[in-house]
Amino acid sequence: MSADPTAVKVPGLTSERPKVPVASRPIARRRWPRRLAYVFLVGYALLMFVPFLWSVVTSFKTLPDSVQLTLIPDPFTLDAYDYVFNKLEPPLPRLFFNSGIIATSVTLSNVILGSIAGYAFARLHFRGREVIFLIVLATLMIPDQLRLVPVYLILNTLGLTKGVAQYAGVILVLAISATSIFLLRQYFQSIPREIEEAARIDGAGYFTTFWRVMLPLAGPAIAAVAILQFQGTWNGYFWPYVILQQPDQYTVPVALSFFRLAGGLVTNWPPLMAMVVLATIPVLVLYLFFQRYFVEGIAASGVKG
Repeated sequence: MSADPTAVKVPGLTSERPKVPVASRPIARRRWPRRLAYVFLVGYALLMFVPFLWSVVTSFKTLPDSVQLTLIPDPFTLDAYDYVFNKLEPPLPRLFFNSGIIATSVTLSNVILGSIAGYAFARLHFRGREVIFLIVLATLMIPDQLRLVPVYLILNTLGLTKGVAQYAGVILVLAISATSIFLLRQYFQSIPREIEEAARIDGAGYFTTFWRVMLPLAGPAIAAVAILQFQGTWNGYFWPYVILQQPDQYTVPVALSFFRLAGGLVTNWPPLMAMVVLATIPVLVLYLFFQRYFVEGIAASGVKG
């Protein structure tokens, strides 16, 4: 019988070396699921980037060449951008001004009203709070097309469907959304109550606690709401198309639907794609500046609910 190699012989004492536990699965094998997830996410991101890349490339093509699936314009031309900057009616600066006014106003109203409502649903105790919050969330399930007629009749009664007041009509319809309330309410619930209690001990009331304590801490959630609302309103088409009647009041998405035809049934793709690329820049710049806050706000909003 062979001796145990792990045994250590000591005069008067016999002991064994402790056996090192073997991992149930090699480290390399445990890393494969994460690597596959990264490959899938990178591939999905590249797939989503293809339409934008096609838009950029097409904006430098001629109309005959725009129907060809090529990544290199032949010939390379800036005629599409010349058309957008110099021949577009209404002018591009006017369209950007209209979209900017509406998107900025809607973003501010959602941040202000959403913060107040979100704080009330998260921290204030009143009868029927949960039922009212569920009703607010239920509005997300109602398509805009179903409330088109009553909303338009209300705006028409208020005189917000004529002249300059049409801007106010669009802003009023989009002034507050259930998504903004939900995100801010979830974030306020993730903030420890001890912070509020410390402010109450110092004599702060509900409004002072909200304004000077809770609101500064909700910066990431506010940034997330601001980016989502600005992007959604900037790219919004339905309500501006319904309410805005004069061409000089059109937003960028509404104008896209009116100038896309070069003649007959042929879509003028290069100017259309040039305008799409230019319309993407404001949202892209906003996201690049507030990307960190946006990710933090979205992540924290789902912590507690």
